Amino acid sequence: MLPTRRQQILAAIVEQYIETGEPVGSKALLSKLDINVSSATIRNDMAALTAQGLIYQPHTSAGRIPTQSGYRYYVDNLMKVEELEETERRRIEAGVDERSGDPEALLSKAGEALVSFTNFAALSTTPSDEHAFIKNIEMVPVSPRVAMVVLLTSTGILKSKPCRMDIALTPDIKETFDTLVSEHFNGTALADINTVKIQTLAASLGVKALAMSGLLATIADLAEMASQADIRLEGKSNLLGYKEYSENLPALLKFLGDEEPLNMLVSQSEDTGPGIEVRIGSENRFSELSNSTTIISRYKIGDGATGAIGIIGPTRMNYSKLIPSIQYLSDIVSKILSEVYEEDTLTNERKDEETS
Repeated sequence: MLPTRRQQILAAIVEQYIETGEPVGSKALLSKLDINVSSATIRNDMAALTAQGLIYQPHTSAGRIPTQSGYRYYVDNLMKVEELEETERRRIEAGVDERSGDPEALLSKAGEALVSFTNFAALSTTPSDEHAFIKNIEMVPVSPRVAMVVLLTSTGILKSKPCRMDIALTPDIKETFDTLVSEHFNGTALADINTVKIQTLAASLGVKALAMSGLLATIADLAEMASQADIRLEGKSNLLGYKEYSENLPALLKFLGDEEPLNMLVSQSEDTGPGIEVRIGSENRFSELSNSTTIISRYKIGDGATGAIGIIGPTRMNYSKLIPSIQYLSDIVSKILSEVYEEDTLTNERKDEETS
């Protein structure tokens, strides 16, 4: 741990630099800090912090700027998390539609809210759960030989895909489909929908196999789609306005346009469980984010599915304000989706009791 005065100096440099974007000198620190020491003492402490790699001098005679390690020390040891005011809470709540039980629609709104109150890029993922199961599957004819198949999971994820038939759709095909769904798919874990299950089921249909094979294959595709968390990025253009990205902006924008590294970025925080994680600069493990900070909060639905919401922005950001705001938004998402999940579970239990 740093001596108390150097902690005060480092905190003041970080906070002043976050506010102004300009290197911080000893005179500015003297006016900001409530300590009775000389300017020379302040400069000696700044030299010590520089030697420790917590601040640096961008050029001769300039003030000091926090390094990645300086930001890390500040966030872990010195930052005073701001208490969210009621007006701020209401503003965050207003950005989320609490009536929506659709995770994708809710997360879209949450992402838009993040973009609005942070002015950074926002990312979110739909909930994923290895124990998620199929809640229902519907087949809707849209033309004589095309049907739209819609799959709903226990975590509220809705996936749809058209299926082009080799033969014309008939009421008998629709009836057979509904029976198969009821007897073999509803309540089945997504992880259990595989090629072997589909082929075995098709083989058991006899003369109806030809008519149903395409629909069964579509169910398998939808189950695979629903088992994978979708990632969404919004507000990428916000990053164009930050001088910190003047040198690597093309590489950063290319990185943000690729789903695979974004998924890897989010998955790095999966082992931390529900809560919030701050990764600064190289802690993000991608060179394109070497001058960026990600703040990612994992939300949870009941005791099962988890997902993530968070931001990507320059390391010069107001950590003490953004961290509680993102955590509060994540808590709202968890609360809404958990309530919907619990209501659906109770409804299904009542139906099972009535059936039995």
